[in-house]
Amino acid sequence: MKEENFGIPTSKIDANDIIIFSEPMKKTLIITYYFPPAGGPGVQRWLKFVKYLPDFDIQPIVYIPENPSYPILDEDLVAEISPQAIILKRPIFEPYGLASLFSKNKTRKISAGIIPHERKQTRIDKFLLWIRGNFFIPDARVFWVKPSVAFLKKYIKENDIDTVITTGPPHSLHLIGMKLKKQLPIHWIADFRDPWTTIGYHEKLKLSDYAENEHRILERQVLNTADAIIVTSKSTKLEFRKKTNRPITVITNGYDVENVSKQTLDAKFSLAHIGSFLSERNPVILWQSLSDLVREVPGFAEHLELKLLGTVSRDILDTIHSYNLSDYVNYLGYVSHQEALIHQRKSQVLLLIEINSRNTISIIPGKLFEYMVTGRPIIAIGPRSSDFSEIIHDTNTGAFFDYSDKEALKKTILEYYQSFLEGELLVNAVGLDTYSRKKLTERLSELILKPTLNS
Repeated sequence: MKEENFGIPTSKIDANDIIIFSEPMKKTLIITYYFPPAGGPGVQRWLKFVKYLPDFDIQPIVYIPENPSYPILDEDLVAEISPQAIILKRPIFEPYGLASLFSKNKTRKISAGIIPHERKQTRIDKFLLWIRGNFFIPDARVFWVKPSVAFLKKYIKENDIDTVITTGPPHSLHLIGMKLKKQLPIHWIADFRDPWTTIGYHEKLKLSDYAENEHRILERQVLNTADAIIVTSKSTKLEFRKKTNRPITVITNGYDVENVSKQTLDAKFSLAHIGSFLSERNPVILWQSLSDLVREVPGFAEHLELKLLGTVSRDILDTIHSYNLSDYVNYLGYVSHQEALIHQRKSQVLLLIEINSRNTISIIPGKLFEYMVTGRPIIAIGPRSSDFSEIIHDTNTGAFFDYSDKEALKKTILEYYQSFLEGELLVNAVGLDTYSRKKLTERLSELILKPTLNS
């Protein structure tokens, strides 16, 4: 595109004039499934990257489905989309519409990654999981790949785009990037918000040997075709390093400067879990500890409140009931992201629970970073050596326990309770700037603008 003088007649340019021409922003195509009005944690990462990329002279062009089957909606997030972003939408066919003929509720839960505990799976549950795992590889959005490649190939050529980013899950979106890479001279970055074949629910999909092998083949093809790979944790980088020699960069999730007014803390000693509470995340040592403290510590029962926001598994509620804690539960269900931020700041203690599995040590829940800037102490429970335990320790934002640390957990809850009674329950966080959304976007912009420096 020729704009040598940007439309200014040369006869009117004086030698003494100082004219500053801004360089056009670099166009970058971002292919994602989850974007507002979708709700849930998977939306925040690229919603915020898109918000800040224009600050680094990058024009975000976001490609999303026109008619997606989002398990969670949050219309409030639409207002947060950057006005400088270009949004492209194309229709998608998703088999969840057909599967919902069997059970709309069960299909929605599977779509959201909420898989019933095996001992409680009905025949319909098992059938839907088998179909999901063996007929739709790598996932049920795979039918969007072919039409998207056809549309985007033309769009990329017509709009002089040389950088494409895909983000998964769903990992079928990486297949769009891979096919575009093979057909066009583009720089392709594959962003993995979660691992692929080692993600927690992968082994629950009742995969045949053929399906399992296909997943591994596609994973290796993507990892070895992309020009650069982004992951959210050190452990995922180590895992992928064994499968590819492509450059891998860790860019975690983070926190944003949110418009939330100062909140009055809950009058009760509230422990809040915000987000999906899956069966596999059932922290029995927490319920045991709270049950013990209710019996042993005078006044504890009168002050205790368990706040649960988001989808909560029946198994979780049943276990809470079995430890005689149901009377202390305040189950608020799904709330908007803005309301969730308010409850983060109102609650006395914030709960962060991850599945007790070697496959989840690399998972760093996105809400951790929002938790860290609230000034409220975090109680985190997960598998030993979890990546997020290091972040909590380094930022002095709470305490981490593995699933065998019941006595240490109980002791910490009691210490927090004593501080609550004295009106002194808070944390003094350090080193949070590293995890600001704008700072993280700056790192992303370096991969886009200076790909040769990627390492």
